[in-house]
Amino acid sequence: MRNMPLSGARLWADLHEIARIGGTPRGGCNRQALTDLDGEARAWLRAQAGALGCTVLLDRFGNMGLLRPGRDTTRKPVAFGSHLDTQPTGGKFDGVLGVLAGLEILRALHEAGAETDAPLLLVNWTNEEGARFSPPMQGSGAALGVFAPETVLDTRDPDGARFGDELARIGWAGGDALPEMAAYLELHIEQGPELERAGLSIGTVTHALAQRWYEVQVTGESAHGGSRMEGRRDALMAALPLIAAVEALALEHGGRGTVGQLRIGPGSRNVAPETCWFSVDTRHADEALLERMGEELRLYAREVAEARNVAVEVRDFWHSPGQGFDPRLCALIRDAAARRGLGAQDMPTAIGHDAVYVARRVPTAMIFVPCHGGLSHNEAESITPEWAEAGLLVLADAVLAAAGRHP
Repeated sequence: MRNMPLSGARLWADLHEIARIGGTPRGGCNRQALTDLDGEARAWLRAQAGALGCTVLLDRFGNMGLLRPGRDTTRKPVAFGSHLDTQPTGGKFDGVLGVLAGLEILRALHEAGAETDAPLLLVNWTNEEGARFSPPMQGSGAALGVFAPETVLDTRDPDGARFGDELARIGWAGGDALPEMAAYLELHIEQGPELERAGLSIGTVTHALAQRWYEVQVTGESAHGGSRMEGRRDALMAALPLIAAVEALALEHGGRGTVGQLRIGPGSRNVAPETCWFSVDTRHADEALLERMGEELRLYAREVAEARNVAVEVRDFWHSPGQGFDPRLCALIRDAAARRGLGAQDMPTAIGHDAVYVARRVPTAMIFVPCHGGLSHNEAESITPEWAEAGLLVLADAVLAAAGRHP
């Protein structure tokens, strides 16, 4: 496999070329799902794949599959990929690295005139980020049966735009189901600092942490900003200790806790808020402790409601159980890293990826490469060309080992 013309330099150039689609003044990307820019990036990928003789498949959720035939037409394809959509203040590498490394594998095989026993399928999943349409990973979730199709298609963004309508508007609503996959491999930046701190190039991701998301609604009473403080039922002031509790509970139980969205009403400078809504994202390797974090948040919410004379509702929004990855595929990743002389370690992911949903139905594994300072979902997100190439080489070796390559 070492004589395949894989090019880290070409991958690096591709990463920066596609980063211009939705590029921000601060060097990042704002290419949210089902926007015109998302459609432009998809068209770029389709053009690249068409030059390689791949068949482009598109399902009803907009998931793109670039299919390269194998020698054995009876075998299911070995799949790999990630996503092209970004956060509003996203970086150049989150998700995109996995898609473009997959493209480089297809390109190298094409140039070498090489075949694989099994077909190969490069996938660009729709709306992995969940920045515009929530929850995240809707494309893979719908394709793998985690979400009901109409639930996904009827999802609305904050401005009321419907998922299915926006998908059709940008011209990427399909009808074909992606083929059943024999295996799935996903390359991704770590989005954490462990590999960089350890001086390693490769992480073999063995499992994903469980996640529970909530929405909290606090309802009090509006009051003039000049009114006396005593007796106020200020929804924001009641929400603040709950927001702080999200962090405190995560630290206490060894988990993760984030409040990423906050809305208050009526939103006037001189009116104490009547309503406050915020999102809660909790994660843990232990399902029981994850559940306990939610229970304790609800208990504290009742105490705050009584003390502040407000109403507090903690609503379940989304749950993703912990998920193990396939031991055989993990072994292929370890073997590839060792043969390439790349420092590697086993590790979990605390972050949701399309691979987590795919793993419920298909043998799956993930490869991590470092990112500077663990910084991601940020325009300053960065990696080195050497890390990108290391991930490319390991992904290629694992894919070809799973699919069987012929010169």
